[in-house]
Amino acid sequence: MLLGKRKIRVETERLTLRPPVHSDFRDWANLRLDSQAFLTPWEPSWAADHLTRKSFTNRVYWAQRSISNGSAVPLFLFRRSDEQLIGAITLDNIRRGPAQAGTLGYWIGQRHARQGYMREAIEAVLHHAFTKLDLSRAEAACLPENQASRGVLEKSGFKYEGVAQSYLQINGRWRTHVLYAALRSDRRGRTGAG
Repeated sequence: MLLGKRKIRVETERLTLRPPVHSDFRDWANLRLDSQAFLTPWEPSWAADHLTRKSFTNRVYWAQRSISNGSAVPLFLFRRSDEQLIGAITLDNIRRGPAQAGTLGYWIGQRHARQGYMREAIEAVLHHAFTKLDLSRAEAACLPENQASRGVLEKSGFKYEGVAQSYLQINGRWRTHVLYAALRSDRRGRTGAG
């Protein structure tokens, strides 16, 4: 995974992960619309223009800027067998300096859920975050009752760290979340600094 002007592309056994481009609009909008009832309980409320081309264009430009300035790595998930868009994953809020950390968020279309795709994507993004971006910590949060999300995080090496009260607005309400983190294995304990 490279930042700056270079293209980001991550390949796994079954997936290609890459930033969104303008030509992804129709597939993205259709997948989001088809999965709306499935996603709504777990996501912030969609803006009135959420599924519009203008909103998607803004999303593409945000992705380009975020990658260029190193603040986030937004990626779409494509199934390699048929190049179908199946979801997205973003390593956001990348913090340098002493933290060397980022926050992971993700979603998958309803018809692609529970097939192991998101675990594959999370593990690939973690690997690249730790080896290419030199991050030490990846954080994630989900609703306590979201057993699917908790399960995929735990199977991907994340450890439960606690609870954040009224952490995010989800589906129109402030919601408490459970917090998870994955640590780069060679970064535990003392550093050579100091």
